[in-house]
Amino acid sequence: MITYSNQTRILVAIDCIIFGFDGEQLKILLIKRSFQPEKGKWSLMGGFVAPDEGISQAAERILTELTGLHDVYLEQLQSYGDPDRDPIERVVSVAYFALIDINKYQTQISNRYQAEWIPINEAPALIFDHDLMVKDAKKRIRYKAALHPILFELLPLKFTIPQLQNLYEQVYQTPIDNRNFIRKVNSTDLLIKTLEKDKSGSRKGAFYYKLNKTKYKAKFQSFLNFIPNPESLIN
Repeated sequence: MITYSNQTRILVAIDCIIFGFDGEQLKILLIKRSFQPEKGKWSLMGGFVAPDEGISQAAERILTELTGLHDVYLEQLQSYGDPDRDPIERVVSVAYFALIDINKYQTQISNRYQAEWIPINEAPALIFDHDLMVKDAKKRIRYKAALHPILFELLPLKFTIPQLQNLYEQVYQTPIDNRNFIRKVNSTDLLIKTLEKDKSGSRKGAFYYKLNKTKYKAKFQSFLNFIPNPESLIN
């Protein structure tokens, strides 16, 4: 077998930044690390790439093994390769972020890894360079959500306009004008209004909507911008 001589072998890892929305709060799924180094500290979910699989295959496998999730929005973020990022061996990590509806998948989360959903604004310090990964993932989501309707991946099958607005406000960390938001939502033609209402917040209640999945796929690359001047909100 031909090999590259005098080259150091490097491990390739996958780290998954998993965001969820429960209808009220934007959260991140974290685990307590079960082995050294940094045993017992908070970490992203991850694992190593096997010799016989590609990077994307590894990301999907690791996500499924650790959470039981299938067919979710999963996108490669970037690679992290600082020589000192892992104190044990030289490890290059390829980070992915996933967007899921917590209510749909919460019973499938494996108890083996002590995984917990934590509000994004209350997330503890993470091991290695995982905090940087989360920061970069939030920036990427803010950028993409201004151009594509990816935040709908976080919503349940039925949702209200206030829930949708709340989600956007949490992602961008800024209040959004209610009337302007409703006008833009209606103009996208992506939503189907149902006859059901959520009356948990008031006697009048708010109508539930469903996503028109056909139009969602068709308009994914040409989405009306909900966020004015999104560049100013990326950091």
